Amino acid sequence: MSCMKPATREWLLKAEKDYAAARMTLGGTRPSLADVVCFHCQQCVEKLLKARLQEAGVPIPKLHNLDALLNLVLPVEPAWAAWRTALQLMAGYAVDYRYPGAGSAAPEAKQAFADTRRIRLAVRRSFGLKR
Repeated sequence: MSCMKPATREWLLKAEKDYAAARMTLGGTRPSLADVVCFHCQQCVEKLLKARLQEAGVPIPKLHNLDALLNLVLPVEPAWAAWRTALQLMAGYAVDYRYPGAGSAAPEAKQAFADTRRIRLAVRRSFGLKR
């Protein structure tokens, strides 16, 4: 991580914390914790996309919309367009699940984590990092 911009490194470290929180919370996937897993998955992916924008010198907007962030990243990483469906599924996890009236179940949390793991590995590879 030493060759990248310090701010990029910070984004990646914050993303890793969200990934670790999702992974630890996923253990057992009790229904009451599925929302927490989904939230941390969305946060991890958001920060990973922002890390890539940071490193590419693209201004990072203060938004949580994964689809909009993906659109900003695509000129730098066009292959990442394949993630659009997964990112659209994660869209509501940043806000919706933190309030009454919306929630997720264990299967949704498991899918969110699987998508996050796949995206995380690809982003890390784009930076020349190991798993």
